Amino acid sequence: MIVHWTENAIEHLVNIYEYIAINSPTYGKRMVDRITRRSDQIAEHPLSGRKVPEYDAEDIRELIEKPYRIIYRIKPDQIDVLAVIHSARLLQDNI
Repeated sequence: MIVHWTENAIEHLVNIYEYIAINSPTYGKRMVDRITRRSDQIAEHPLSGRKVPEYDAEDIRELIEKPYRIIYRIKPDQIDVLAVIHSARLLQDNI
């Protein structure tokens, strides 16, 4: 299945990189690479992520790539990555 990264999720990735890159551009790139590589798992096994507790909907799921939550929605024709947020932050402020 196709995994589509929404503008919101891409903005989150840019922010993650910029924040980490202040101290280490190399580690910032590695973190973003680790997060985006999870697209393969999402594409192959969309239901492998757990239901997002804040929504309790079958089609909204998350994978954890510590310390981040990758929030995605399963649609019939594609999967949309909605957000990538630090696990210490509130989800409602970021989707």
